[in-house]
Amino acid sequence: MLTYLIIFISLFLLALVYLKLADHFNIIDKPNQRSSHTEITIRGGGIVFYLAIVFFFFFSKYEYTPFFLAVSLISFVSFIDDLVTLGPKVRLVAHFSTAFLLLWQLGLLGSPLWMLVLIPIIIVGFFNLYNFMDGLNGMTGLYSMVVLSGFLLINLNEKIVNSDIIIYTLLALLVFGFFNFRKKAKWFAGDIGSMSMATLLFFLGATFMIKLEAPIIILIIVIYGIDSSLTIFLRMLRKEKITEAHRHHLYQKFVDVDKWSHLKVSFVYAGIQLLINLLIYYFYKANWTIQFLVILMVIVSFSSIYLLLISYYKKIENKFN
Repeated sequence: MLTYLIIFISLFLLALVYLKLADHFNIIDKPNQRSSHTEITIRGGGIVFYLAIVFFFFFSKYEYTPFFLAVSLISFVSFIDDLVTLGPKVRLVAHFSTAFLLLWQLGLLGSPLWMLVLIPIIIVGFFNLYNFMDGLNGMTGLYSMVVLSGFLLINLNEKIVNSDIIIYTLLALLVFGFFNFRKKAKWFAGDIGSMSMATLLFFLGATFMIKLEAPIIILIIVIYGIDSSLTIFLRMLRKEKITEAHRHHLYQKFVDVDKWSHLKVSFVYAGIQLLINLLIYYFYKANWTIQFLVILMVIVSFSSIYLLLISYYKKIENKFN
């Protein structure tokens, strides 16, 4: 317990230092077409997620070295991208390199060629899915806390990974939240935050699925997954350039059309995911038939809700336009 207190205090002090440095060196996020905020805010606050993993790596005497190399690589490149905006080719090389380091950690480098092609594509897709959903005060922090808590709950029973990697990151999320879970956030996570968190969550999710032989673990990020993936799908149907800034996510409609506060939307998303996590905890030991039925039920149900709400908001926007 004393170690956790020391980690928390250390992360909090480092957060204060970063806020000062970021302010001095003008590391800021300027609102654009995609933004849900209207004021210039410090970006890169998600650096505390990476620092928590650094603390874990050294306190655990270098446990999960390939994963640490993976998260270090993507965090470094993402932080540089937060500062100067790197080209897509540089980011893509970094993302795929991170993916192969994760394959090394998961013991999958000896997999058939088709898997060595497919899995990195899935990993890179997941990175960007998680990054796309980072747009509101509290969203990344609250949702990630719920997801990590779900992993921790199962891990306390199953001992799949060293729990400290989850606990240290949860402490970092508390520190991050102190400056972000408010009407006027002091900082945003930035790419370093969303990408480092996505790398950790993929590592945990894949590890839990493999060791528990529990496909239902995929639902632990299902709310993010549905909003992000279906938004991309609909934009492709409309022949929009999916790399361009936009405001078509469902969470953005709640803010823009219904005028919900950022924190209200963030709590709703986190709360729904929390309920699904309880479902995962109840069924993760069930046979695969039951698990796949639950997966299908959840995905179909929430995808239907997404499509109905998007259609509803589209009609309202067309009416006023």
